[in-house]
Amino acid sequence: MIIYQNTKNGFQNDWDDGLVIEAIQSELHQKMNIHPGDREVKSWRSSLSYMRNVVGDSHIPDDAGIAIEFNIPQTGKRVDFMISGEDDKGRGSVVIIELKQWEKLSAVSGKDGIVKTVVGGGLHEVTHPSYQAWSYAALLKDFNETVQKDDIHLKPCAYLHNYTRSNPDPIDAQQYTPYLEEAPAFDSRQMRKLIEFITSGIIRGDRCETLYKVAKGRLRPSKSLQDCIASMVKGNREFTLIDEQKVVYEEIIRISRKAQKGRAKEVIIVEGGPGTGKTVLAVNLLSELTNRNQVCMYVSKNSAPRKVYRKKLIGQATKSSIDNMFKGSGSFVDATENLCGTILADEAHRLNFKSGLFRNQGENQIKEIIRAARCSVFFIDEAQRVTVFDIGSVSEIEYQAKLAGASVTKLSLPSQFRCNGSDGFLAWLDNTLGIRQTANTRLSGFDFRVVDSPEELLTMIRERNTANRARVVAGYCWNWISSGKDNPDIHDIKIDDFEMSWNLGNTDTWAIDPQSVDQAGCIHTCQGLEFDYVGVIVGPDLRYENGKIVTDVLKRASTDQSVRGIKKMLKENPAKAKKLADEIIRNTYRTLMTRGMKGCFVWCCDPLLNEYLKEQAKA
Repeated sequence: MIIYQNTKNGFQNDWDDGLVIEAIQSELHQKMNIHPGDREVKSWRSSLSYMRNVVGDSHIPDDAGIAIEFNIPQTGKRVDFMISGEDDKGRGSVVIIELKQWEKLSAVSGKDGIVKTVVGGGLHEVTHPSYQAWSYAALLKDFNETVQKDDIHLKPCAYLHNYTRSNPDPIDAQQYTPYLEEAPAFDSRQMRKLIEFITSGIIRGDRCETLYKVAKGRLRPSKSLQDCIASMVKGNREFTLIDEQKVVYEEIIRISRKAQKGRAKEVIIVEGGPGTGKTVLAVNLLSELTNRNQVCMYVSKNSAPRKVYRKKLIGQATKSSIDNMFKGSGSFVDATENLCGTILADEAHRLNFKSGLFRNQGENQIKEIIRAARCSVFFIDEAQRVTVFDIGSVSEIEYQAKLAGASVTKLSLPSQFRCNGSDGFLAWLDNTLGIRQTANTRLSGFDFRVVDSPEELLTMIRERNTANRARVVAGYCWNWISSGKDNPDIHDIKIDDFEMSWNLGNTDTWAIDPQSVDQAGCIHTCQGLEFDYVGVIVGPDLRYENGKIVTDVLKRASTDQSVRGIKKMLKENPAKAKKLADEIIRNTYRTLMTRGMKGCFVWCCDPLLNEYLKEQAKA
């Protein structure tokens, strides 16, 4: 969808007559029901005035096409500026320009394609402008059938019209080289180079014909994308399906195919506890459905599993087209009906009502996912809801499916894939933590140990990290020290003489980074992921008093957003607040203690709880 479209001459005349901004505002309201704020309008006025000067160059054909705010299907993203025409081979050609008003930025090490700059009045980590421009072009190449069939040439770049490079400059740091090669970034002194870049791809004008073709292009994954993800999954033992996983996989394929042919939506709920292979199943489905010409997306609320599994698929590569197949759960706020063939919602228990950084966008993520896909698959474990914002439940999914007129299929995955005795361990753990009463009062068949000190816990995990599959995790009872979030020498967790850092903020893949064995993960960095061995530090929010385990939400760290609003709720509705907080804390430790496939070692801040768990493990 294009918000503003005209020829170069038409754009120049509209700009000179003061009509462009008004036209953009009007079209955004009519086509997308978006009311841009003053900050965005001011941004357009500034950046588009620079582009008026750029396209005014005589070497750019008068009948070249101009598009502003091109909405990319599958996303809520809009391309700032596009110029179309024909290249020297007579092919349709489109120059994609990402506009930035930044004056300064700093490089961020350890994260792929991320920089830090002032956005919206505050300092934030955002994508490098070259990465952003490249990713937009990659989306169109991978999912726009017209771009593929007509061999339309896409040339992405970024224009930072207020930015002046130093020598050396952080925007050109070596880690960004792959993206700069694909999409060069031009600064305030390089308008002439930008014009040369444009005219190298636009030799003749096309009166917007290529833009029209791209805007009307049908969504379909490219053959190269299909081959890419298929080759990554095939032969990778980590993604091999076993027994019931294969059965569930085939049933989802059948239902998804049915949804593409019929008018009715299909909603599939796959219930499975820790270690049942929900994510492995989702990745296999992502590959197979993409190869069946479906637009398919893997979605999760928590970014950790999304980024870890994406990196496992592409190895050490810094960029891959499959980036665009892994989305956050808030990506479908403004999505059109049946935008995707199938959406695979992993960790569906973590879905929220609202989306966005400030939780002020959208209505209900479950509803939005169902609306955006012909077939929606929700992988869920209700016992892993760990924040006050989590709304993912079987009943809520069924309710939203009914409102959408969708058929619902419920499938389940047994936990036998995890390890010997896993069913018994999970039942024992639920009974021991007071989550649900079971007959499993004795533990057998699983390496669960309670140790005498956090030092002993860390030593045991280090010894078992031979394959980089052992990690320490902890309850969120210690604040992240902001000045040390990227410094391993600054320790956030301090227990007597024992000190340890939370996982560092300069990496998205703590779970598989070799050095991370010396950093503690929390619920937000490990949920949805698995290790061979996990060591759990139980904070003071879980204690043993008067013959039972009790919880204390006030012992949670002040930086823990998962219980935000609980203190206010304690005053307004104490019974509800205590029940909710109790469920969150118990589920948190259940989730942490079930990250290990071969073993779990525990140490508790509360001596009485440590002794109680020791006794229960021996019983």
